[in-house]
Order: sequence, then structure tokens, then C-alpha cells
Amino acid sequence: MNLIVKQSLSNIIIIFFAFSLGALNTLLFYPSIIGAELYGIILILLAQSNIIQPIFSFGLQHTVIKFFSSVDSKKEKDKLLIFSLIFPLFVIIPLSILFIFNYNFIGTYLSTENPLIKKYIYLIVSIAISNAYFEIFYSWCKVQKKTVLGNFLKEFYQRLLITILLFLYFFDLIDFQYFTYLLIFGYYLRLIIIIFYSLSIYSPDFKIALPVNFKEILYYSLLIFLSGFGASIIIDVDAAMLGKLVQDELVAYYKVAIFIAAIIDSPSRALFQILNPLVAETINSNNILKLERLYKKSSSNLLLVSGFISVLICSNINDIYEIIYNLTSDTRFGFAIPVVFYICISKLSSSLVGCVNSIISNSKYYYTVPFFSLTSAISVIFLNIYLIDKIGFIGAAISTMIVIIFFNFLKLIFVMFKFNIQPFSKKTLYISILILSTYFIFYNLNTSSNYLINLAIKIILIFITYGSISYLLSLSDELFSSFKIYKKNK
Repeated sequence: MNLIVKQSLSNIIIIFFAFSLGALNTLLFYPSIIGAELYGIILILLAQSNIIQPIFSFGLQHTVIKFFSSVDSKKEKDKLLIFSLIFPLFVIIPLSILFIFNYNFIGTYLSTENPLIKKYIYLIVSIAISNAYFEIFYSWCKVQKKTVLGNFLKEFYQRLLITILLFLYFFDLIDFQYFTYLLIFGYYLRLIIIIFYSLSIYSPDFKIALPVNFKEILYYSLLIFLSGFGASIIIDVDAAMLGKLVQDELVAYYKVAIFIAAIIDSPSRALFQILNPLVAETINSNNILKLERLYKKSSSNLLLVSGFISVLICSNINDIYEIIYNLTSDTRFGFAIPVVFYICISKLSSSLVGCVNSIISNSKYYYTVPFFSLTSAISVIFLNIYLIDKIGFIGAAISTMIVIIFFNFLKLIFVMFKFNIQPFSKKTLYISILILSTYFIFYNLNTSSNYLINLAIKIILIFITYGSISYLLSLSDELFSSFKIYKKNK
């Protein structure tokens, strides 16, 4: 087993444990320890921080990955790395000064519905700066093919940090003010770790000089910055806008529902670590037939696995929320159950189009990526304003679903027009029927009056039904052949 496969497997395991710990934090520790209101405040502030982080990093973490291997000399590689550290300061310093001088105005604006937020908005910029430089140094590790520690720090560390702080708060060792201070400290400790690690595997010569292809680097960074900013808005704008438009506890209910649905993303996060370089390599070699095979396989495999997870979640949603009710003693979390369904639909639409984003961003049409990201972000904002006002916080989930489905369709048409390929096959139809039929069969099935027993039995039955039909219809040759190889090697 080579280095790449070993690291990929390690990263998948890390993501699994990170999601598990994140589930405990989201569904148990956050609501039961600090309550919905303070939980909502943390979510709002972190959402705001995640939105401005791409501005601070200016896409340079992606620029390092793209251009590091394109230059041969160590001198030029070092120039690129040093440039990636210095240039963000020209963005971070003036924006931070503006933030400080307008602190009261920003705090008042953000705390229209939530007055307590104003006291803690220092967390927004503090964590955004840390995250921006973490991503840049993590990209240094990626170009050296050292991803495991960075992935651990990015996925697992921050969730473990939250868990530790929540228990300190639970045992009255810190108050909420110190909770935010230690949260910031924890993020900067993570940054220090990745800095020392990245320098241990590659130490550049710290001389300030512009790279030879400076204009190309800056142009690419600008495009990636715009697309990354748009993408971060789509992910976090709901919580950020809800924080201004509704009460904190509703934000907490919303984010718990979002987290439950986001579990569907776990297969794609693992797959695209391997798939992205394959797509880039295939496009560079102009092998359209291989690209179409990757496109179809990514679509069918992601839809099959994501569909299975979505059936598990949606068919058992009432029992899942019974667990939340009993853990938090707050049945109002159930207000957000519709959010789970809307977000699940949007996630399935993204699985359906497979590696469409990788195809566009790695092709000569990468200049269209900011268009898709920014227009979808603007659409989400305006739809949120309209729908949240009309139907409440559920409107944020509906607007997200509408925008994601619509722009996935646009990307699908764009790739079909430019490359004359599409991801669908007979398996797409079979998998879609399997997902819908399994959901409708098991949603209203109640095997026990005890919600835990009912949940366990339904999970087993869904696994057997979904897995058996998938195997009999050979809906994923790659998936089941992997199981056979694993079984043989045991």
C-alpha cells in the first residue's frame, strides 16, 4: 500500500471520528451544557468568521497547491511560499483596523435580535485570521504530500477543543467570556502546531521577492478568492443572517438540523481527496472518455452511498429527535425537522452531479467558478431575506435547497455543453428508485414503542434491504469489489 492510499485511509478515519465527536457536541454537549441561546451566539459568530476567512487568505492556499509543482527551482518555490504569507497581511491589517474602529457599529448591527452578541464579536476577526493562515500552512503540507496531521487539526482538533471547553464550562471552571477567550487561544495553538510541522518538512529561504509568474499567481488567487468567498457564504450565511433576523435559540435549532443533514457529505469529503487529482490529470491529458467514466462513476457511487445515509436519517428522523429531546429537555428542537429534509435533498442533488465542480475548476474554464459561486451566494442572500420574512427560519433551508439544485443544474448543463459528457446512466434511475422506495417503506414503520429499540431495528432493516438490493442489481461494482478485496486480505 503506497503513501497516497495510506494517507487517504487515515484521512477517512479521521473524518469519521471528527463527525462522531461533532455529533456529540452538536446534539448533546452544546444544547445541554450551555443552552440554545449561548449555543446560537457561538454559531452566529463562527459563521461570520467563516465568511470573512476567505477574504483574509485571498485564495492563496489553493494558489500554493496549483503553482508549487509548476516551478522547478527551490528559489521560485520559496518565493511562492513567502508570498503566500506576506500578501494576506495587505488584506488582514487594513480590514482589522476598520473592524476595530467600527466595533460598536458592527456589534450594534449584528445584535439587532441578539443584544448579547455585541459583547463577543472580537471572536469573528480573531478566528478568521487564525483560520486563514492555518489553511495556507496546511497547503504547504499538502504539496509535500503530508496531509494526515493537517487533516487531524482541521477536522478533529477543533471539535475536541469545543468538547474540552464545554466540560470546563459545565464544571464551572470557566464562564462564557473565558469560553470565548480559550476558544481563540485553541485556534491559535492549532496554527502554531501546523506552522512548526510545515517548516519541519520544508523550510524555505525567508527572502522577500516576487515570484516570476507573479501576475498569473495574483490573477488565479483573485478568482479562487471570489469563488471561495461565495462558497463560504452559501455554507454559513444562513446562521449569520438568522442571527440578525431571529432569536439565538432558533439558530441553534437550525444548526443542529443542518449538522444532521450534513453527515450526508462525509462520503464526498473522503472521495474528492482522491478524485480531484485524477480529474485534473485526465483533463490535462485530454482523455475525454476516461473523464466521462470518472464523471459517471462519481455520480452513481456518491448517489448510492449518500442516498443510503439520507434514508437512514430521514426514515428515522422522529426517533433521532426523540434522543435530542431527552438529552436537552427541549422539544422545540423539533421545529427544525423540515430543515433536515430540505438540506438532505440539496445534498443528494450535489451527489447526483458527481465531480462536476472538479471538472470545471481543473479545466480551462476555471474562470467561470467565481461566477457560479458568487451568483449562487447572492441568490441565497436575497432568497433568505424574502423567505425568512415570509415563513420564518425554515425559509433559510428552502432557499439553500433551491439555489444548490438550480446551480448544480447549471453546472451540469455547462459541462454537457463544453465537454459533451453527462453523469447519468441506468444506474442513476435504479439508485433514485431505491432511495425513494426505501424511504417510503421505512418512514412510517414502527417496530417498538421504545424509540431507541425502534431506531436500532430500523437501521438494521434498512441496511439489509438497501445493501441487498444494491448488491443484487450491481449498483456499484467499485464499492462491492473493495469489500471483496478487504475480506480477502483479512
